[in-house]
Amino acid sequence: MIYLDNAATTPLLKRAYEKMAPYHYEIFGNPSELYDHSSKSRKAVNKARTQVADLIGADITEIYFTSGGTESDNQAILGTAYANRDKGKHIITTNIEHHAVTNTCRFLADNGYDITYIKVSDDGLIDPADIKNAIREDTVLISVMFANNEIGVIQPVKEIGAIAREHNIIFHTDAVAAFAHTMVNVNDMNIDLLSASAHKCNGPKGVGLLYIKDGVSISPFHFGGRQERNMRPGTENVPGIVGFGEACAAAAEKDNYNCDYVRLLANYFIERVTSEIDDVLVNGDRKRRVAGNVSLSFADVQGEAVQIQLDLKGICCSTGSACNAGTSALSHVIKAINVPEEYAYGTVRFTLSDMNTIGEIDYTVDVLKEIIKKLRNI
Repeated sequence: MIYLDNAATTPLLKRAYEKMAPYHYEIFGNPSELYDHSSKSRKAVNKARTQVADLIGADITEIYFTSGGTESDNQAILGTAYANRDKGKHIITTNIEHHAVTNTCRFLADNGYDITYIKVSDDGLIDPADIKNAIREDTVLISVMFANNEIGVIQPVKEIGAIAREHNIIFHTDAVAAFAHTMVNVNDMNIDLLSASAHKCNGPKGVGLLYIKDGVSISPFHFGGRQERNMRPGTENVPGIVGFGEACAAAAEKDNYNCDYVRLLANYFIERVTSEIDDVLVNGDRKRRVAGNVSLSFADVQGEAVQIQLDLKGICCSTGSACNAGTSALSHVIKAINVPEEYAYGTVRFTLSDMNTIGEIDYTVDVLKEIIKKLRNI
């Protein structure tokens, strides 16, 4: 198998798995209890909290563990909206957000909130001036994703955060596609709330984080015990949290997160495809993007057909977000960047990692050339 779908999920690091194992069957105590056996679980959670916080320049008291990126996005947006509903009911976001954000905003719109969707350029980039011009007296939240999960484009987060801070507006970023894949510093980038998910960075599934800047007040929307400092009740997923922390520690040890190597692979992939296959578009800005993201749109083919044919050859990729797999509707992101219709439905996303090789890329391109030729001649 050649795995080129790391934006959907990543393999669990062996070292993370090994760190997690004892907390499944040996050190199984509930971290909320007071006796010594449970204190071992509590110490493990606190160590992981430190590992996660260190990766983004946060304090450990600002890290809250959740079940994943979707819950974190929901918590950030709903929590901010409810905590500030007396100040206003206007939220600014973009037209390329993950559905965890857009569907939450849609829910709020159905309940009396006003949502402004900022359009991106054909390269997938937000103009910070458009954010600034959309601000109103009743604006309580700006939510802009750090990097897009489908086309990999990295937004000018620092500039947008500075605008939000200047106007005393809470700034949230969905960093699921960027976390541990590019440099993130919550203080330097003026970020108030940040969402991330462990399984996107070689950690386990079912665990994520919400960073809440000290001094920023949001409302909880789960209710129960006092876990996660009353923000996220429920017994902690100790093995998952331990694995998440170890994945973050591993990312911190890599030189530039191995981005240079992954970018080399991606650029090589793009160069071969665009020079050897006719009528193909590369989606998103070529420079401001997550290193391993290669989103391609082929004219006169169906992306799902390409995906299926690649799968038969042992190559894993996707046609967009895994959250929308199995639907025939055109991606809202591909629509937003105005990909021509004859190309749009032929969109295929390849997302590479430092576990891939030049040989795998060569094989993939060779197979892809034959598939596109075959599908266009049918």
